Amino acid sequence: MFNTRHTLVALVEDKPGVLNRVASLFRRRDFNIESLAVGRSEQLGLSRMTVVVGGDSAKVEQVRKQLDKLINVVKVTDITGEDIVTRELALIKVKATASTRSEIIQIVDIFRANIVDVASDSLTVEVTGDEDKVNSLLELLRGFGIKEVSRTGRIALTRGAI
Repeated sequence: MFNTRHTLVALVEDKPGVLNRVASLFRRRDFNIESLAVGRSEQLGLSRMTVVVGGDSAKVEQVRKQLDKLINVVKVTDITGEDIVTRELALIKVKATASTRSEIIQIVDIFRANIVDVASDSLTVEVTGDEDKVNSLLELLRGFGIKEVSRTGRIALTRGAI
């Protein structure tokens, strides 16, 4: 039983307090939530919650079962071992001078990212992709000086038919 990153996907009712109850369950079980993304789902009145946690499989399965019992939680699935598609969105504000702007733009283009804001002393970059892509772009831009970063965390769906 080794410590690994697990991706849990939950369909939950769109009601106040649901997020707090889910996060509290992880807190009480001493799990650190590495990322948490919530948004409306394809079903009216339900949201899809993607939670990434580290832990051994037995403990994560125990938490998954407890989540399944919460009021307002419709379904919880651990998709860690499944064939999944994952994405993350990041906004990165990078220091930019007249002499570094073109180099930053070239790096952004290589990663198929977008510049969404231009200021006299910075560029704001939007990148979407898997976590490795986001991390790689961050590492390259770090040399120019990163002012701010905002990341959504992992969102995921299983591949193919349900």
